[in-house]
Amino acid sequence: MKRFLLLFLTIVYCAVQAQESVIITVETETSALVLKVGKNKKLYQTYFGTRLNNSLEYEFISKENTKKFVVNDGNPLIDLRHAAYPTFGTDNLFEPAIRLTHNDGNPSLELEYQSHTSQKIDANATETIIKLKDPQYPVFVNLHYKIFYNEDVIECWTEIEHQEKKAVMLYNYASSALHLDADQYWLTQFYSDVVEEMRMEESQLTRGSKVIDSKLGVRTNMFASPSFFLSLNSKSTENTGEVIAGSIAWSGNFKYTFEIDNNNELRIISGINEFASEYNLEPGKVFKTPAFIYTFSNHGKGQASRNLHAWARKYGLKDGEKPRLTLLNNWETTFFDFDQVKLAKMFDDAKTLGVDMFLLDDGWFGNKYPRSGSVSGLGDWQATKTKLPDGIGYLMGKAKETNVKFGIWIEPEMVNEKSELYEKHPDWVLSLPNRQKSIYRTQLVLDLCNPKVQDFVFEVVDDIMQTQSGVAFFKWDCNRMMTNAYSAYLKKQQSHLFIEYTKGLYKVLDKIKSKYPNLPMMLCAGGGGRVDYGLLNYFTEFWASDNTDPFDRVFIQWGYSNFYPALATCNHVTSMGNQSIKFKTDVAMMGKLGFDINVGGLKPNELKFCQEAVANYKRLSPVLWQGELYRLISPYEDTRAVLMYVNKDKTQSVVFSYTLHPLTDPNYSLVRLEGLDPSKKYKVKEINIMPESKNTFEESGNVFSGDFLMKIGIKVSSSKQESSVVLEIIDAELKN
Repeated sequence: MKRFLLLFLTIVYCAVQAQESVIITVETETSALVLKVGKNKKLYQTYFGTRLNNSLEYEFISKENTKKFVVNDGNPLIDLRHAAYPTFGTDNLFEPAIRLTHNDGNPSLELEYQSHTSQKIDANATETIIKLKDPQYPVFVNLHYKIFYNEDVIECWTEIEHQEKKAVMLYNYASSALHLDADQYWLTQFYSDVVEEMRMEESQLTRGSKVIDSKLGVRTNMFASPSFFLSLNSKSTENTGEVIAGSIAWSGNFKYTFEIDNNNELRIISGINEFASEYNLEPGKVFKTPAFIYTFSNHGKGQASRNLHAWARKYGLKDGEKPRLTLLNNWETTFFDFDQVKLAKMFDDAKTLGVDMFLLDDGWFGNKYPRSGSVSGLGDWQATKTKLPDGIGYLMGKAKETNVKFGIWIEPEMVNEKSELYEKHPDWVLSLPNRQKSIYRTQLVLDLCNPKVQDFVFEVVDDIMQTQSGVAFFKWDCNRMMTNAYSAYLKKQQSHLFIEYTKGLYKVLDKIKSKYPNLPMMLCAGGGGRVDYGLLNYFTEFWASDNTDPFDRVFIQWGYSNFYPALATCNHVTSMGNQSIKFKTDVAMMGKLGFDINVGGLKPNELKFCQEAVANYKRLSPVLWQGELYRLISPYEDTRAVLMYVNKDKTQSVVFSYTLHPLTDPNYSLVRLEGLDPSKKYKVKEINIMPESKNTFEESGNVFSGDFLMKIGIKVSSSKQESSVVLEIIDAELKN
């Protein structure tokens, strides 16, 4: 009896305390982040994880031998240990989210809760703003939490402002501080290099700090991706385990710090990398950090990916719910060796293939220094008269004549020394005084901190769009990082360079998006060296890698699929690799399909296959682009890769199976499908078959229940050689 009385009194006490305390709950459909203001007026994170029930709960936590109460509104009332936005200089012993020095030299900061508001943006999105202030200094920090309820995604960022007499020096300025409490933590990170993008690596975090960052300035995720998975207590699989998927919407230097403290509690600090980037914040100016985007799943990595894909298509990716253009690119067919007659023929090739667009790649510009190779012409964006005597207007006319759209390649942030632009404006490049000029890939980086350079880069696009009917598509490249970087424009504020360059790039892209809101653009950076949700706000898609060998591409595209939807990932069929045209095309169809081949060099049966594959792709593109992705068998765990896309109403699906390099004749097990309706009957048909070849899938055309396909499965992989199978799965009751 005494035990129950004690429990009752404790619950009543906690309920009273809850009424007296400020508790802020940020909830999506299945997850919750809970913040509480302590008696000291400081803001703490008290919970993050699965959304709690709105009923009285009592939970015993064996780890600390303490009791946790969840009272009435579902908010946990536990010890206040985790500062929501940790400061530096007072009692914080670990990584701070913010660090600054006041005008009087005081290097400390304290933040007290002032107020908070929540505003509904639409039926799905809500933004909560929590206002904090230093009690002794006029320094203000606003924490923003934007909730996308149906997608289970949270965006958080910070705004920092002050009213001291002179500039305040910011040293740390994180977007977010997220606290987790588990027995173990498993980090999945994605390392990269040229032609080796998005390779997956998982490891257990141990005590101390683990940092993933970039210091490259431009092409910033050349070595490390700005996205991660964090699994709690044990390794997550595709379908099991608690996992957080996170990504930063910033196209400059980024940094994640994963720090486990003496109590085995994990703090994740995310945002701009403060390395060499101390920032003088003037009075009354607002320093806004980029958004940290994350989702929580208690059903494994697959659900976390689907959450991000759904969010990206609606909110994170330019025109994410609109169609994409299939294309033929000239690069591997012509390289720099072409003229307008040869290019005009390629419009006919695009028409023959059945794709939507011909994309003219590098080599079309420069006159005093014609772009006959990589060392000259970059920066001089006028058509080379010896190659294109009638200008790009002639190609626009050819596009209209053949009813094939016309796209074009540019690299407007870079310049060759051998160019008219560099001769006129040597002060427009990033280059250290009193040091030897740093050349990489024969290029220098233009200084986008400078408004005049921003205007120039905008005019590159604007001038092309003002030529006759304009182009239908831009491929925007960026082939080097910053080295020996110094901005003549910034003068004594060189520590602002990495931040102001990125802001300058966004200003240019804002201007382009405002004037040409429906213009599709591909984001490229020497391959996939610059893929993030900061830039994808302006770009409809990205080039995944210059490595187009389909074997390697399976791994590269698999990595990107964890964070980016299929319609954002550009995959081309090229001459790279020794595989069949079928295997190459099937791999490219996993995302946004394109071709970079000599159409005239295809054998008749290869051309016929490509034409049929393009027709299949266009017919199935709504499923691939807007459907939910299920990764069934990982190439990291087997000598094959199997994945599928399922449309929203579960009436149509596409399965891709790729057999890679097995050492022996594999005895592959059946593949259990996912995401279907168990009560429906489905017809399973193999497509993308080479002319006059037999079905690889022996049961093509048969009907199965969704329950059977998901519980028993089908045999889609059997070959001991590199091969591929594509299956179309349709509700058997639907009319063809």
